[in-house]
Amino acid sequence: MHAWWVADPGPIANRPLVQGKRKDPQPQAGELLIRISVCGVCRTDLHLAEGDLPPRNANVVPGHEAVGTVLETGSTESRFAPGDRVGVPWLGGTCGTCTFCLRGNENLCVAPTFTGWDRDGGFAEMMTAHEDFVYAIPSGFTDEQAAPLLCSGIIGYRALKRAALPPGGRLGIYGFGGSAHLTAQIAMHQGASIYVMTRSTEAQALARSLGAAYVGGASDEPPVKLDSAILFAPVGELVPTALRSLNRGGTLAIAGIHLTDIPSLNYSDDLFYERQLRSVTANTRADGVELLALAADMALKPTTTSYDFSRADQALDDLANDRITGAAVLKIS
Repeated sequence: MHAWWVADPGPIANRPLVQGKRKDPQPQAGELLIRISVCGVCRTDLHLAEGDLPPRNANVVPGHEAVGTVLETGSTESRFAPGDRVGVPWLGGTCGTCTFCLRGNENLCVAPTFTGWDRDGGFAEMMTAHEDFVYAIPSGFTDEQAAPLLCSGIIGYRALKRAALPPGGRLGIYGFGGSAHLTAQIAMHQGASIYVMTRSTEAQALARSLGAAYVGGASDEPPVKLDSAILFAPVGELVPTALRSLNRGGTLAIAGIHLTDIPSLNYSDDLFYERQLRSVTANTRADGVELLALAADMALKPTTTSYDFSRADQALDDLANDRITGAAVLKIS
């Protein structure tokens, strides 16, 4: 099969991804062999390629928003059958026995595996995935529309829950890419008003078209105090800015897996009056089930930019330089 892999992590301008042929994967017990039609391009893939997230395996294939068709099952009894359309997300496996797994917090598992980091992902014509961590795709979405839901959608949904937005509240969103534009739609569907701070003029235009109450620059102060905020941009310098935009009792959730260093916080200016700062770590399978059901119910509308499979490195370069509006998706087969 044809695939892309991370040969030598480094600046994306140096093209750290390599394209070539790999052996076709074979499903083990409990796994599915999937022919991939599309795979979303996530900022985590960029962090992996550039080495912000050091690859856990040499020559790992990135991609954790893969949509495709089941070719084979590794077990005689399976939740899926050949021909089923499925999606493969970031969370690829958990131990199932640690304290966190047993209490329903499998996103905090002490021995997890992640698609496109620990095991080969979706920047390829085929991949394997454990069937217990694969989702059926709702029929109302095309493959290209469904791909961003599998990480951008799920992580954004968990970040929204972590932000503890009160009913009808004001939500600030810092950065407005693949995950943020989906989260904004969900929050507005739930009755929130949205205040978007982002540097990209194209992203600002998308935010306005979706109905944001306010759109400004990345470090601009919104016109009102916010009840909650989510930081999607991987920029630690925005943490104090976002905290100061919060009203008393407000919560800031950081959605990314990687963040540059946070400057010193001033307790009285940034955290007093019970303002809170929360991280978001991966997701549970329940988060994914809830998000996909909600997306189908509300007819969530992903904005995508598609790339031919041969241009995966260009897609990452465009992502790094804010040349993508919405979510990037590789068209593989």
